[in-house]
Amino acid sequence: MEPSRRHFLKGATTLSLASGGIELAIPAVANAAIKTNARVVIVGSGLGGIAVANRLMRDLDGVKVTIVDRKEIHNYQPGYTLVATGIWPVDKVADRNSDLQPSGIDWVQEMATEFDPEGNSITTDSGRKIPYDFLLVATGLHLDFDKIEGMDIKHIGSNGLASVYPSPQAASATWQAMDAFRQKGGDAVMTLPGTPMKCAGAPLKMTFMLDGRLRQSGKRENSKIAFHSAGSNIFGVPSVNDNVLSRWEKLGIETQYKSQLSAIDIGARKATFMDPASKEKTEVPYDFIHVVPPMRAPDAVKNSLLSYQDGPMAAGGWLEVDKFSLQHTRFPNVFGIGDINGTPRGKTAATVKKSAPIVAQNMIDAIQGKALSGDRFDGYTSCPLLLREGSAMLIEFDYAGKLTPTIPFIEPLQDSYFAWLMKYRFLKPAYISVAKGRV
Repeated sequence: MEPSRRHFLKGATTLSLASGGIELAIPAVANAAIKTNARVVIVGSGLGGIAVANRLMRDLDGVKVTIVDRKEIHNYQPGYTLVATGIWPVDKVADRNSDLQPSGIDWVQEMATEFDPEGNSITTDSGRKIPYDFLLVATGLHLDFDKIEGMDIKHIGSNGLASVYPSPQAASATWQAMDAFRQKGGDAVMTLPGTPMKCAGAPLKMTFMLDGRLRQSGKRENSKIAFHSAGSNIFGVPSVNDNVLSRWEKLGIETQYKSQLSAIDIGARKATFMDPASKEKTEVPYDFIHVVPPMRAPDAVKNSLLSYQDGPMAAGGWLEVDKFSLQHTRFPNVFGIGDINGTPRGKTAATVKKSAPIVAQNMIDAIQGKALSGDRFDGYTSCPLLLREGSAMLIEFDYAGKLTPTIPFIEPLQDSYFAWLMKYRFLKPAYISVAKGRV
């Protein structure tokens, strides 16, 4: 008897729109879960932590999984730029962690303050010590606004101050500031720090969208947009960097390099930029400013033996993992996922989508005492780069900075309505599927 169309759609194939594009996912035949009594502690309940938790609970019989994180609200951070530019309402980026986590886990609603990889335990902010056999570090990163003198995120939304990164509320307040600015126009200042950062495309998206909003309101001609980068480029992939700069030249967006935001006077609307090498400072007045803070590992990781002890990643305290297996290089029962990893690239939701199955499989192998069999993670990162309302570029690349397009009908570095549609409509459902371990 021929299978019904409903059966085919339900079980045989699923079309998965994930952060990196569209892929045809064919579910494997279900196998009996592997029996184990291993204690797995996952620190962090962002996309990476929950995605791996769902996979471990599905594939391991008897495993004890503990998630350590106080946060009850799960923020869909890829949607912040849509909120901050007036495309989405703020309530569209908030879900509940309890709705995403697998049943049967132990959820400790506290924050980890210490890691003891030699003693195989973590300590929470209540002083509770939690032992583990295997550890997944999924803490995310720390937004280091304190490195900018005078910066106060409570003032985002007023006096032309904007920043898309801190929270959904900050993203909503950023739109308030942008909306007010586009009614009058004036001098806009956009910033980029010199540290590794999550969603490195967000400052570029905000710049493109600000330009578009000014043009919609008819205030672009009497406005100026200047982008200040603390480094020598605006994006780490040369082909993307050059493409964006070419577009900005046509749009009249100026670019300043080796210009690091070091201080801000919110009331006076003045920003101080410093040359990282010479330490020479320049004061820049503005009517609107988008602040992107330096970023680093949270203190609990940074101050532990889990962080890089030397080399270029040590300054930020990033988790020392093998970039292909995402297993810790000195503590083999420890793995990392997401923004915390000290890898050359990969601090996006798309990175987690690609790496979560790899990390889960490698953890399962380690629990069984077997050699790691997960695929080598290639550093896959994706960025639907908003160009204006209704148009985006789908940027996909690997550790080497090589473009790795996954959708045949979307040409990299070309304007695309479908890339916009993906960002606007499809990626949130795909994100939820990743969190639940389905893709």
